[in-house]
Amino acid sequence: MAQYDFFAALVVGLLGAGHCFGMCGGVVGAFSQGLPAAQRLTLQRRLTFTLSYNLGRISSYIIAGALVGFTSGAVIAISNLDDMVSVLQAVAGLMLMLMGLYVAQWLSWLSQIERLGQPFWRLLQPLRRGLNRIDTPAKAIGAGMVWGWLPCGLVYSTLTWALASGSALNGAQIMLGFGLGTLPALVTMGAASDLLATLLRKKKLRIISGLVLIAYGAQMSYIALNQLL
Repeated sequence: MAQYDFFAALVVGLLGAGHCFGMCGGVVGAFSQGLPAAQRLTLQRRLTFTLSYNLGRISSYIIAGALVGFTSGAVIAISNLDDMVSVLQAVAGLMLMLMGLYVAQWLSWLSQIERLGQPFWRLLQPLRRGLNRIDTPAKAIGAGMVWGWLPCGLVYSTLTWALASGSALNGAQIMLGFGLGTLPALVTMGAASDLLATLLRKKKLRIISGLVLIAYGAQMSYIALNQLL
């Protein structure tokens, strides 16, 4: 089951590429401007820094997934509320359906959820300012780890899924899969931004991606509700 969730989360990350492009485009642009000029001119060096940056971002996702998975697992073990897993899975399915509606641009409720993370994001402002000058891959990883806590409806939806997993390992695997799914769009953003933006703006692609997410979320909620009845 954990392996299935990993690959399903990978697909969710891939399907959410359009949102990632719009949400993180400015962040990636700021990161590129923070590199020394000589390193921006070398494709190999630029790729090294970009991958390091994304490694930090995905590491934060994994940490968050492990934390929420561990928390739910501990609460379930202490309280003996076995039905809680099914309830959380039903909620996770609902969040995935909202994600699909958001990706297809049919409903924007998910954007309101992003506001919940704004207070924590403001607390990270000093760290962000301290990493403006990124001249080593280690600093790029650090900047990426800060970036990983950027309020994002897609990340929060997937974290709900990690919460429903009931264990730190499963939660971490789900967020790893999601992070790897977002990687192609964010790594190629700088090199092929115009081409990628044009592709991701295509209405048919958005709708197909949204429908797949809605279908998967509906299936998850249906299975969870059947377990409760």
